[in-house]
Amino acid sequence: MIELYYLNVTIHILAALLWIGGMFFLAAVGAPVLRTVQPPTLRVELFRLLGARFRRVGWIAITILLITGVLNLYFLGILRDGLLIDPAFWASRFGQTLAWKLTAVAAMLIVSGLHDFVFGPRSAALEPGSPESVAARRRAVVLARLNAALGVIVVIVAVRLARGG
Repeated sequence: MIELYYLNVTIHILAALLWIGGMFFLAAVGAPVLRTVQPPTLRVELFRLLGARFRRVGWIAITILLITGVLNLYFLGILRDGLLIDPAFWASRFGQTLAWKLTAVAAMLIVSGLHDFVFGPRSAALEPGSPESVAARRRAVVLARLNAALGVIVVIVAVRLARGG
């Protein structure tokens, strides 16, 4: 059983690397390069294509993270032993740290959904350079940055969990 747990944790970490690493790659490399592309219509199309491809990969990674996260709780005995309904568990250091992680993950899911399915596509559909396009792009950028910050928080809290809370 311990080997399955280690395999599950490895898959969980790899999916997190793909999702969070992909966000940082897009912010640090992809977006700065694409901002130099001319004409603006080509730039918008490349952003749209890159965003659509990463959205698909990102949501696959999210699905894997959710499944392996639940399995991690099972392998640790948290689901098997009914600890999730025990107030003493949530009062413990580990329980409180887990609550922070679950809250940050939920926030990331909400922000990702808004970015990927509302504001990102809306931004890409508008005329490049128009006031509406600029405003929509700014909203999408703010959501992307918020998501990256939440990703850092999730990693920090995950490290604490791995070290006992």
